[in-house]
Amino acid sequence: MSNPEQLLASFDAKIAEAKQRGDRMQAEMAAVSVAERSPDGQIAVKVNHLGNLVGLEIGHAVREKANLADEILRTVQRAQSKLAGAVQAGMPSIAGTETMNELVDQLHREFPEPEPQGFVDGGPAIPANDGARFIAEEEPPSPPKPKPAPPRPTTEAGTDDDYFSDGDYLR
Repeated sequence: MSNPEQLLASFDAKIAEAKQRGDRMQAEMAAVSVAERSPDGQIAVKVNHLGNLVGLEIGHAVREKANLADEILRTVQRAQSKLAGAVQAGMPSIAGTETMNELVDQLHREFPEPEPQGFVDGGPAIPANDGARFIAEEEPPSPPKPKPAPPRPTTEAGTDDDYFSDGDYLR
């Protein structure tokens, strides 16, 4: 049987190694990002390892474009859909592991390839907003008015049954 001190030293070494692996994975993951440009090159986006937009460049030629927001969102979606490949390439410490496979599968589910431009679910796309019309949000229902409090009970003498009343509080 091993010495308890040797067991503790071995356990400490394993913990330190696991922490180093975790720190390395965290640093690798934080370094993963994807940049993408719109087909006309006028919009450039960058998303971080979580798929959050962290960079946006808009060319002068498209600033007044009617569907600018839709084009930006589509470009972001294309960048997000490439995260799974970027994670596979950028995290060699877990390459080929079950952890990597699950992470890549989750990224594919979270950020699928966007639909081809102009078509949604096999039919033509319907513009979400033409910039001139907005759908007003419904007013939330107002809370019900409070019911009036019932009258306070009074004593036989007709005074308020209150601690601070003139009546005797030791009844």
